[in-house]
Amino acid sequence: MDETTTSAVEIEGAGPEDLLEHLAREGARSALQAALEEEVSRFLGRFSHLRDERGRRLAVRNGHLPERTILSGIGPLALRQPRIDDRKLREVKGGERFSSEILPRFMRRMASVEALIPILYLKGISTGDFSEALGAILGDGAKGLSASTITRLKEGWQEEHTQWSHRSLEDKEYVYLWVDGIWVNVRLDEQRCCLLIIIGATREGRKELVAVSDGYRESKASWRELLLDLKARGLKLAGKLAIGDGALGFWAAAGEVFPGMKHQRCWVHKTANVLDKLPKGVQSKAKRMLHDIYQAETKEEAQKAYRLFIASFKDKYPQAVDCLQKDEADLFTFYEFPAAHWIHIRSTNPIESTFATVRLRTAKTKGCGSREATLSMVFKLCQEAEKSWRSLDGAKWIPMVLEGKRFVDGELDEDAA
Repeated sequence: MDETTTSAVEIEGAGPEDLLEHLAREGARSALQAALEEEVSRFLGRFSHLRDERGRRLAVRNGHLPERTILSGIGPLALRQPRIDDRKLREVKGGERFSSEILPRFMRRMASVEALIPILYLKGISTGDFSEALGAILGDGAKGLSASTITRLKEGWQEEHTQWSHRSLEDKEYVYLWVDGIWVNVRLDEQRCCLLIIIGATREGRKELVAVSDGYRESKASWRELLLDLKARGLKLAGKLAIGDGALGFWAAAGEVFPGMKHQRCWVHKTANVLDKLPKGVQSKAKRMLHDIYQAETKEEAQKAYRLFIASFKDKYPQAVDCLQKDEADLFTFYEFPAAHWIHIRSTNPIESTFATVRLRTAKTKGCGSREATLSMVFKLCQEAEKSWRSLDGAKWIPMVLEGKRFVDGELDEDAA
């Protein structure tokens, strides 16, 4: 009887969901155990030619370390990490010491679990309830995360965020910035209740977190304070184009601190705001027409679709039309940039997708979270999301944008001086 069959028999009588969960966890454990064994084999293979004066290898297997339980997204996984005797290898000049990249020495939780903690906190789960909440999600093995463990994690993240917030930016330059004010259901100080987020695109086309701070609503003063801090830490080029919501005080602040930055209103925000002022019966049609505007191949075609929308709705739904028209000057700026970048710069999607699970613009919990704890939680959430942020398509065009080359309808203007 193989190991999988034995595992199934051991939980005979369990429901189908329990059985599937157990088999999934056992499959993950087996795969991870096999990966650890293979990692050790590769290491030993690299030095198999090295022998001592008696012809013995300088690095050999030496059993296994004591079993260790790793908390994962599908529950606890019990693993026995192979052990290597590499003392003789280390004595040789240039010899290496084995260190597992798959399962670092002090790792007790996989990254997916640490990403879950900030989300639960921002959803209003108190420190004392984390053990129960994680136990319900990940199984009884997660209950080892006590309140004191969570507290230590949070303290470490706060220190990490503090250091990150004071890092030098002298070697940084960004071609695009995505900006937004995020409201979460954790009450901060009464005077400062909005989180200010900036994501930037580097010369290489990689998206990275630039700033996480708090401010009073989304005011010009709050954004100006944040931008001045970035400038004081050495940031010279903050972006050729900024993408954000029309309600932000960011635009006025950016004009003072980083003059010359162009503006692009987020079409996701704009579409939602316009549709909110229309009855449900016409929203489907209106959404298709708005889609035709910002998906047009040229600015001329986009403005034609824009005028058609206004003509179609201005008599019956003037508020929806006014909402669209008030940001006309900044709705079509993306046509002045490479077409390969349009999918990235028409909306604040990097921020929207990161905070989809925690965004609450109107509600607050009765509990009160400290400013430092909430900022560090948002910081960790962004750090985890950053790993999956999509790099810009058409990275070859970025140097030309930074040099100020002219683009018309997404194409480089070869005749421009």
